[in-house]
Amino acid sequence: MPAVLILLLLLLIFVVVVLAKTVRIVPQARAGIVERFGKYKGSLPAGLNIVVPFIDKVRYMIDLREQVVSFPPQPVITEDNLVVSIDTVIYFQVTDPVAATYEIANYIQAVEQLTMTTLRNIVGGMDLEETLTSRDAINSRLRGVLDEATGRWGIRVNRVELKGIDPPPSIKDSMEKQMRADRDKRAAILTAEGQRQSAILTAEGAKQSAILNAEGDRESQILRAQADRESKILVAQGEGQAIQTVFQAIHDGQPDQSLLAYQYLQMMPKIAEGDANKVWIVPSEIGKALEGLGSTMTELSGIPKDAEPRVRVDMGSSEPDVPQKADSTLSSTHAAVQEAIAEAKGAAVGKESGARPPAAPQDPASGAAAPQGPTPEAPPAPGEGAPPAPGEGAPPAP
Repeated sequence: MPAVLILLLLLLIFVVVVLAKTVRIVPQARAGIVERFGKYKGSLPAGLNIVVPFIDKVRYMIDLREQVVSFPPQPVITEDNLVVSIDTVIYFQVTDPVAATYEIANYIQAVEQLTMTTLRNIVGGMDLEETLTSRDAINSRLRGVLDEATGRWGIRVNRVELKGIDPPPSIKDSMEKQMRADRDKRAAILTAEGQRQSAILTAEGAKQSAILNAEGDRESQILRAQADRESKILVAQGEGQAIQTVFQAIHDGQPDQSLLAYQYLQMMPKIAEGDANKVWIVPSEIGKALEGLGSTMTELSGIPKDAEPRVRVDMGSSEPDVPQKADSTLSSTHAAVQEAIAEAKGAAVGKESGARPPAAPQDPASGAAAPQGPTPEAPPAPGEGAPPAPGEGAPPAP
């Protein structure tokens, strides 16, 4: 009985081993290489596969996915005899598992060595500056050479990248100095250009400012001159209108010789005014003025003979309205003239006789001294008639 159980157990173990050797599961994106008695038998696709146990053997399991391999930095000599360290990255994919297994022993090592030799060949024909600035050209040439060489190995090189190009430390220092000098040069040039532009703009601003100031001064002087001219014109027009008004008023009032002589006598005290006047010279015309006080002669120059009103000057709205007060003003003027004539006659008589004449009685109506001799007739009011002719109604000269 125990022998039967042992036999059954051994048989069960044999069956399990046979099933394990017969059934093979291949993962996705993998390929199995089957050998029979050491010879290639076939390739197992992804999934469940059946092989002959103890005869067929899955020798290799090839990964069909794209692989990335980074190679360590390798020294490369450039055309100008400078050693640079270049490390590369290769993206490749196995397209033929059989060729990748039987055509090359280690395709990754083969790709690495081929990359290094091809890279030295390419970079050896370039100087350092061209090497640093021509990465795309190096990548393209390197990919073309690797793809052509690895095609028979069942490998397709998709992309090659230069991960780093490191020149020697001395070259790095020189390059840094050169770049620093270049930057300093550009900075100095930009600073000089900025200062030049600033100076130009400042000069243009000063020029524009000077021009505007000159134009402003010119316009202000022009406006000031125009204002002075208009002011002088207005002053002259005002003086002209004032003179015309006075002239017209004099002619409208029809003054006689007695009024003019009285006005002449009134100006005598003003001539003597002033602290510096120590000597007062009596004009020679005072006798004629005194003679005119007692006469009604109107034949002096500038006095019209007729009493007809002259043509008025049109003064517009500035003409004073004095017709209503003309009579009262002339009456008071005639009374003052009569008083002055009386005083002048009294002074003349006293001088001739050597004795002071008695005071003239006051006129209660006008408050002026009554004349000692015949009083000249008052001139008529404006518009009442012409003044008397020379010699008519005039009192005798003293």
